[in-house]
Amino acid sequence: MTGKLLKVALDVPLRCCFDYAAGDFVVGVGERVFVPFGSRLLSGLVYEMAEPGDDGFAGKIKPIMASPGDMPCLPATSLDLCRFVADYYQHPLGQVIAATLPAVFRAPEVFTPPAPRLLYRARDCASLLASLPARAKAQHRVAQVLAEAQTPAALRELAAPAMRWVRDWLAAGWVEALPEADLPAPPAQPAPALHAEQQSAVESIAGAQGFASFLLFGITGSGKTEVYLHAIADKLRQKKQVLVLVPEINLTPQLVERFCARFPAARIVSLHSGLNETERAVGWLAAQAGEADIVLGTRLSVFTPMPALGLIVVDEEHDASYKQQDGLRYSARDVAVYRANQAQIPIVLGSATPSLESWRNAEAGRYRLLELKSRAVSGAVLPTLRLLSMRRAPQREGLHEAAIAAIAAAMARKEQALVFINRRGYSPALACNECGWMAVCRHCSARLVLHLSERRLRCHHCGHDAPVVHRCPDCGNQDLKPLGRGTQRLEASLQELFPDQRVLRIDRDSTRRKGSLDAALNAVHAGDADILIGTQMLAKGHDFPRLNCVVALEADTGLFSVDFRAEERLFALLTQVAGRAGRREQPGEVLIQTQFPEHPFYARLLERDYRAFANQSLQERRALRLPPWASWVLFRAEAKQLDQAVSFLQGIRSCFPALPGVTLYDPVASSMVKKAGMERAQLLIAAELRGQLIQALALAMPGIEAIKARNVRWSLDVDPIEVG
Repeated sequence: MTGKLLKVALDVPLRCCFDYAAGDFVVGVGERVFVPFGSRLLSGLVYEMAEPGDDGFAGKIKPIMASPGDMPCLPATSLDLCRFVADYYQHPLGQVIAATLPAVFRAPEVFTPPAPRLLYRARDCASLLASLPARAKAQHRVAQVLAEAQTPAALRELAAPAMRWVRDWLAAGWVEALPEADLPAPPAQPAPALHAEQQSAVESIAGAQGFASFLLFGITGSGKTEVYLHAIADKLRQKKQVLVLVPEINLTPQLVERFCARFPAARIVSLHSGLNETERAVGWLAAQAGEADIVLGTRLSVFTPMPALGLIVVDEEHDASYKQQDGLRYSARDVAVYRANQAQIPIVLGSATPSLESWRNAEAGRYRLLELKSRAVSGAVLPTLRLLSMRRAPQREGLHEAAIAAIAAAMARKEQALVFINRRGYSPALACNECGWMAVCRHCSARLVLHLSERRLRCHHCGHDAPVVHRCPDCGNQDLKPLGRGTQRLEASLQELFPDQRVLRIDRDSTRRKGSLDAALNAVHAGDADILIGTQMLAKGHDFPRLNCVVALEADTGLFSVDFRAEERLFALLTQVAGRAGRREQPGEVLIQTQFPEHPFYARLLERDYRAFANQSLQERRALRLPPWASWVLFRAEAKQLDQAVSFLQGIRSCFPALPGVTLYDPVASSMVKKAGMERAQLLIAAELRGQLIQALALAMPGIEAIKARNVRWSLDVDPIEVG
């Protein structure tokens, strides 16, 4: 055998690399290759190279099939990051590497990037118009806008045959085609003056040498984004790249718009699940080549190769969306901190309600705390918070009379109001008042949600869909009633209560089509909506200048959850919702409907003292040895029968050695026992120190992987954020 021996990482559920011969190909570490794997052809990545040995296997090692050369070699820093993630989250290295790559590089097909996007502009608009027939009104409309460079899509919106005309004008010399990158940048939007706290935060970040982790703790509307922008500007002046992570896709368009206005000369790449595979690959390649100055994206963007990375920003760092809940169960926030340490650069974690893990790190001195205690807009004050007790209270359509009056007052002032309820659909249940029957999912331990406008019953856990029944299947009663309310029912109620106002619902159902969310948000900013109804999609990051009244419904559901993090999440959610009100000079009002106004949680919320809430919560968790005072690993198993899942987890438990500081709990049924037709159970392993847990896992994993998982699906979640 001649040539190098390649250790290739493949997207398969095995914790090893596979040996292949380089053959006649000249390849390097980090390069993409196509290899035979059984009867399949797979795309893999060269992880290591070695000299062939004299072990007698040389003639049996298959050569690689191709080296497409369509993707630059993944740098050593990215490979090291993938190795850390694979080791920490106990996931096969090949699958980790594959998950970090754009989808086009996971398939054994050569990727050809699209040609650069061209814009079209008239060389002399007046002469072009003069050359057109007077009756060609549509052509005149198209020619007029060509005074400035236009995209093909914008031209087609004016007239369907616009590009045919433009090509004719291009051939005649009236029009020129310009690569988008060649256009001169517009003037930058001037940066507003910083208040003292913002200035101090920016100076602290700019002065950091090497790795430094900052927790930017600022009330809603305090100008955290402006701190990010100034810190980013400092790095761009140093010719450095910046990675900005946001929790959800719906926050990226407005941030991209704001970043483009501030940095028009910078190349800004947006990476999120709303892009098609080609768009994502092009942006990823630009970042890896160092051509993208700013990468702004959701959690998977944390792995994007950036050779000149100088700063990482994690906005809303507390958000649960940063934790992947299937496949590779990583925390993008935690990986970002590791990556910043790896690159020896600063990282900024921003939030009005930091996670208790980050808060403890700040208290312990591992993170440097930067506080913004006042709102950024001069004269803007925090909204007033008020509880509305729903016990024997006068109400209509689930709304307290005081809430209805507050909305009416906002309408009279020509302002906007937001009614928040974190529940989609028309009603969370359809029931029979005669016998107590409820529509339940036959695949899950859950009720079916009524979507009245579509006349469907839907499970929000497995996606099961069924037509609305018109009589009770148990007793035959035809008077079935919806119980509770969701966004759709609330929309109908508010339209009835306020017939002269424009009611706009924004949730996952109403924004399913591409571009629909942007259209809805534009309508809000344009003043084309008076009353907004929304889920947590509207709770964070949005700035609606005319919104001064917020009503929150069904908040109590977070007070009695089996999840010990429920109150932390509820505090964050209500704080974010309240932060949408009164962000300008007009004072805002936030009304929270509750059945439990005396609950201690609401007293802490009304005080607006997150520091006190966090410190008290940390004390409670310390007494109970809950995270962040302990490290957890959760094994989940599902099977057709619950006892099969429990028995499998018992086998996993027996693989763990008895180690000091490590607690092995017994397998138990999950709080939602049945989901998508499978019975579910879980096993919790806890340790006082993270190192103890990692050691226990390393010792147990060989035995665990040797267990035959017949008719059982299982997963491992390190640092789980959802237990139950």
